[in-house]
Amino acid sequence: MKLFLKDQRPLFSFYILQLLTVSGVYWLDGYRNIAMVLYAALLSGCLLAVYLVFRYMSNRSFYRCLEQGEGLDAFKEVSPQTPLSEYLHRLLKKQYRHYVSELNRQQHKINHHLQFITQWVHQMKTPVSVIHLMVQDSDDSRSTAIGDEVDRLRKGLDLVLYTARLDSFSHDFVVEKLDLESLVRAAVSAQKRLFIRSKVFPQLEFTSKEPLFIATDEKWLTFVLTQILTNAVKYTANEPGTIAIRGYRKEDEAFLEIRDEGVGIPDSDLPRVFDAYFTGENGRNFRESTGMGLYLVKQICGQLGHRVELESAVGQGTLVRLIFRSEFSNLTKE
Repeated sequence: MKLFLKDQRPLFSFYILQLLTVSGVYWLDGYRNIAMVLYAALLSGCLLAVYLVFRYMSNRSFYRCLEQGEGLDAFKEVSPQTPLSEYLHRLLKKQYRHYVSELNRQQHKINHHLQFITQWVHQMKTPVSVIHLMVQDSDDSRSTAIGDEVDRLRKGLDLVLYTARLDSFSHDFVVEKLDLESLVRAAVSAQKRLFIRSKVFPQLEFTSKEPLFIATDEKWLTFVLTQILTNAVKYTANEPGTIAIRGYRKEDEAFLEIRDEGVGIPDSDLPRVFDAYFTGENGRNFRESTGMGLYLVKQICGQLGHRVELESAVGQGTLVRLIFRSEFSNLTKE
């Protein structure tokens, strides 16, 4: 209603101007019957009100949609009742079709691009695996250096692949009941080359006497652990260094803490460490930083129903804490 009244302001102004002009002409002509003038003004005002009511009722749905700002979807259900609303309805339908067509086209391009990236990563993994097999039995320094670079290349490809799959997460995960300690030991064992090369050694401690069973996806959580362990090793300042990995149960939740002896994160960077492509002060000092590791950790944990917390102080290292629901039935697919 407010939008309609604002739209009719010129008509109100013109009506009042016309009424004053006609009344002035009759007054100058010597007609002095005030009662008749007021009666004519009242009658014309009633006719104007009837016209405005009819006009509003005919275009009420359009004014309501415009006033509430519900978007193009709301206009699809509006039935045209006047020439103005009919033409406006045609225009909006045309714009809506163009909008949907462009949206579908862009979505198709994105899907095609992601499919290309996924295929490319899989194709690159084959020669990487072949190179790894060629040098794994050699002990000379050159083969060791090649193996280290192959390991970095494999992690980079995994980073690209998991980033591309993140939007279709619900189609690519399987919930299982897994032993957290076994999962962590497997992830640490897979990174033994990184630990040896960097002279950093993991220390595992699981205080619970019973196995810490969690509901999760083994592949995605292994990737999360790999990212956290890689960061912990990368930012360890002293050699030899230690990474403390501790698992325990508290009430109905399981906790996994990974603490390093690294350079730590400045307080100014802490609020943004989980943002995509944010490298911060440490990222500028360590050239290998991409700013995607902790972002993927946060996103994947959110999809799996886990929580992730981070504590850090400059010169004292960083603590990453993963929190899991211990009960298998609590995990829901998102």
